[in-house]
Amino acid sequence: MVFVVGATGLVGSEICRRISKRGEKVRALVRATSSTEKIEMLRSCGAELRVGDLKDLDSISALCQGVDAVISTASSTLSRQEGDSIESVDSAGQMNLVHAAKAAGVKRFVFVSFRQSPGLSFPLDDAKRNVEKAIASMDFTIIQASWFMEVWLSPVLGFDYANQTARIYGPGTVPVSWVSYQDVAEICTLALRNPAAGHKTIEFGGPTAISPLEVVARFEEIGGRPFNLEHVPETTLRAQFEQATDSMQKSFAALLLGLSHGDAINMASIVEQFGIKLTSVDEYARRVLGKLAVA
Repeated sequence: MVFVVGATGLVGSEICRRISKRGEKVRALVRATSSTEKIEMLRSCGAELRVGDLKDLDSISALCQGVDAVISTASSTLSRQEGDSIESVDSAGQMNLVHAAKAAGVKRFVFVSFRQSPGLSFPLDDAKRNVEKAIASMDFTIIQASWFMEVWLSPVLGFDYANQTARIYGPGTVPVSWVSYQDVAEICTLALRNPAAGHKTIEFGGPTAISPLEVVARFEEIGGRPFNLEHVPETTLRAQFEQATDSMQKSFAALLLGLSHGDAINMASIVEQFGIKLTSVDEYARRVLGKLAVA
């Protein structure tokens, strides 16, 4: 039995679907306030739905009983409910899960983290690294994912491909290993029972690192329409980081700075070891632009 925490999220729900399809029994953490659509999706893939909350140690302790592995993708960054914060979810909540898993005798722990931004210290990064340290005594796999293309190359963060506009953070010339959330879900699924993934941190990105300006060029070529660009200088990003007054603002500003500095990963060894096919930016562009054409 695999306990998936963050099961209603972008990556977690996809992990539940893929693990169930491979014949594993899945226990999915949901909350009383989780959306009906997400709950039905988890139920349809055969997951055992259990209500609890990372912020409640007692509920998490009970749900860790009878499982031999935990996969955690939970974070307060993309979807927040009342009482959720970096401190309560990404820090204290995740530590609740680690303590509960250890107390229940769970051996295997797969944790979805993200790449460090050199020279930057911020609350979300501190929370992730503390969890990474806490699971070091277990049979762990840490997935340090690069920038999710479905998030950072989306209208929510200024990459409005429907209206051919893009916000470029910093110079936009430094390569980034844009990764699909679906591929992150797949590497979690593949690593779960693979002995070669035990006691290992996997730096994980897409097949080819390309700069934000190159991404725009690919969308322009595939979509056949030019983009209008808005440039946000690094000095502006730095000022936002230094002036941020709460942990979420500080962390988001730091992530934008990190994105402007780029993140290139050579994925050849991971592709060979795990046999995973990685999604390219071109494939992502064709998918989202194709949906617009159909709509």
